[in-house]
Amino acid sequence: MSILHNRIFNKQLKTRMISEKKIRITVSFYRYFTINNPKIFRDHLYIQLNNLKIFGRIYIAKEGINGQLSVLKENFSIFKKTLFYFHPKLYKIRLNVALEDNGKSFWVLRLKVRNQILSDGINDINFDPKNVGEYLQANAVNQIIDDPNTLFVDMRNHYEYEIGRFKNAITAHSDTFREQLPKTVKMLKHSKDKNIVMYCTGGIRCEKATAYMRHYGFKNIYHIEGGIIQYVREAKRQNLPLKFIGKNFVFDERMGERVTNDVIACCHQCGILFDIHSNCRNQNCHVLFIQCQNCTIKFTGCCSKKCQEELKILHKNKTTKTKSSKIIKKCNTSKTLLKIKYS
Repeated sequence: MSILHNRIFNKQLKTRMISEKKIRITVSFYRYFTINNPKIFRDHLYIQLNNLKIFGRIYIAKEGINGQLSVLKENFSIFKKTLFYFHPKLYKIRLNVALEDNGKSFWVLRLKVRNQILSDGINDINFDPKNVGEYLQANAVNQIIDDPNTLFVDMRNHYEYEIGRFKNAITAHSDTFREQLPKTVKMLKHSKDKNIVMYCTGGIRCEKATAYMRHYGFKNIYHIEGGIIQYVREAKRQNLPLKFIGKNFVFDERMGERVTNDVIACCHQCGILFDIHSNCRNQNCHVLFIQCQNCTIKFTGCCSKKCQEELKILHKNKTTKTKSSKIIKKCNTSKTLLKIKYS
């Protein structure tokens, strides 16, 4: 019987991945389609990907699939064929290859069955997720962005938006997509006569976001096909000027891909321009925040003096982790920070 989950310690897997000599590629993809039995779909796909020594995470639900994977370069063509022919609805699915990558973004393979591949909080039975906005390619994006009657709306979380975005883009600051949808409708309620261009990392959030806006009466709704990743790749291929500035946040060990040299975020502690995220070294907190090199030294990699003192006590007493109060940080361009634990 095939083993359908990892049975090796994460630390050992990470060490093995780092020491690996072969080249890897980080790939993301999604597709909305009906999966009648997500558990069987998941188990069969796990076997196929595990045989190709693929790492990463995939969410599977009755509404579709959403994945981010690390694939051996020598196996990439085999992986594409495996995915394309695994299910008719996956044929020629768009694969977004990372912009800035050494491929060592994941070290374990996890496929999880969920209620949704993207939690949206939409409960309206009249909502039609297929009524999406019009897709825009890179050249069209660059043309419409200079139109004074156009608004660019970032549909990512605040910690993604703060380190990189399209010029003059706006966002309804939030910690989750389900919070952001109704906030965006409220924010734009007086702009229904404008062109509204929505974007996210790879396009998955805007599939629902544009349909949601149309559901609430917005007419001129667009979204960038393939998201930031595809836009940047196409703009560079066609030698177009880049309208996205800064870094593109990614949900793996890298936590960001450099798109332009612009630094538009700030250290959450001293306020200088800086755009590298890290997690608080106090594992009872582990909050995601931006910290410059000087503050890393000053606060021992912690997000606050409170966490720094707690870390000292934990080291001194060598005690086990205890639940601590939730710590919230703020920056000029962000709201509450999100806890992200990498496993």
